[in-house]
Amino acid sequence: QVRLVESGGGLVQAGGSLRLSCVVSGFTFSSYAMGWFRQAPGKEREFVAAITYSGVSTHYADSGKGRFTISRDNAKNTVYLEMNSLKPEDTAVYYCVAERTLHDVVHGEYDYRGQGTQVTVSS
Repeated sequence: QVRLVESGGGLVQAGGSLRLSCVVSGFTFSSYAMGWFRQAPGKEREFVAAITYSGVSTHYADSGKGRFTISRDNAKNTVYLEMNSLKPEDTAVYYCVAERTLHDVVHGEYDYRGQGTQVTVSS
């Protein structure tokens, strides 16, 4: 059974930081590119960041460049999203996704996704 379980969300003041985690099971984590998307109420889902299966290459949406860092630990089947200098517009449900290639993750074509974790940034 495939599972992607996110954690680490919460309420934080603007300018603060959070570190999201996504633990994966049910497929060969080290063979998949991983990514983070977010969706705010009433808005379309938005790509946030992606990382190749090896962790060598990453890609970020402009909204998170310089503030967000995606990383992974293949030994722990876990992908992370470090978020700094958070803004109220970062408020959303953040969920992790998995697909074979970085390209597919970036373009929202993924096989697997988690349920998400709520991030709320107060002004």
